[in-house]
Amino acid sequence: MEIGATEAWRDYYGGFREGRERDGRRVLDHELPMQFIGVTANSMVPGEEAGYWHAHSSDEELYVFLTGRGQMGLDDDVVDVGPGTVIRVGQGVMRTWRCDPDGTEPLTWFCIRGDGDALPHLPDDAHPITDVPMPW
Repeated sequence: MEIGATEAWRDYYGGFREGRERDGRRVLDHELPMQFIGVTANSMVPGEEAGYWHAHSSDEELYVFLTGRGQMGLDDDVVDVGPGTVIRVGQGVMRTWRCDPDGTEPLTWFCIRGDGDALPHLPDDAHPITDVPMPW
């Protein structure tokens, strides 16, 4: 799957529910056979905002910001975000976001979400495979 450069993300129109779909949202886990994690690729133009708060009862989300500047509302806090900002949002925390109204470029980010058992500290389910040659 190719999602293109962040400059092209605005061309996508999508979302999870009719009425909340918008330009610049692509739900990658609706296009890939994902089982335990979800991912959206997002792009907002300067001045655009989510327009609503939401909170999850069981999903945990990780926001990874790539380009642009903006803010996230997290319960009673407002956090500035930009390239390289990573924010974990837990269950029950209200969240919303916007692209800086005075910005000059789109705010782009991945939202990665998971729901289920606790993640182990070490990926103990991995095992080395030494009898298969490298592909290059």
